[in-house]
Amino acid sequence: VGDSSVLTCPLKENTTMLIWTITPKVGGPCTLLYRADTNMAHRGNCSDNINWKFKAGLPSALEIQQVGIAQEGIYSCEVASANGNFRTTNHLTVLAPPRLSLYCDEQGSPVCEAAAGKPPAQLSWLPESSSRAEEKRHDNGTVTVLSKFTACSTNGTNVTTCMVSHPAGNWSESIAC
Repeated sequence: VGDSSVLTCPLKENTTMLIWTITPKVGGPCTLLYRADTNMAHRGNCSDNINWKFKAGLPSALEIQQVGIAQEGIYSCEVASANGNFRTTNHLTVLAPPRLSLYCDEQGSPVCEAAAGKPPAQLSWLPESSSRAEEKRHDNGTVTVLSKFTACSTNGTNVTTCMVSHPAGNWSESIAC
């Protein structure tokens, strides 16, 4: 989320037409068409952050600026040339890093929250805890994971550390309640 992504479409010799067909998981399809014979580009129902990326006068790739969860989906490119038609398909998966917060609840127990991550974050504790994580799914496809530290014994230490594992990165935070 928030980064730019460039999807390439291999150009063939004597390319006459290039079509990107985008089928997002949410919302309607979008198409970008380029005709080499007229040097004409056409957009159909595409958001402003999806554009051609030109190289040597030809659109060699598709650029998505400030990628959002709504851009997740299937991106197909078809090239028409004198040698035939060639298709490339990309599946764009958008990762949203969770926001980590660690606090003490009313009973003085540490609570770790990894908010609005996609996919859901994995939470663990140091020292080890027998706690279970609860997930709350949001309409935009993100998930908040909440875990309350529970342990039979803390071996004399009152500092606990929540560790968050996620494809977008790993984080940890410590607290004494």
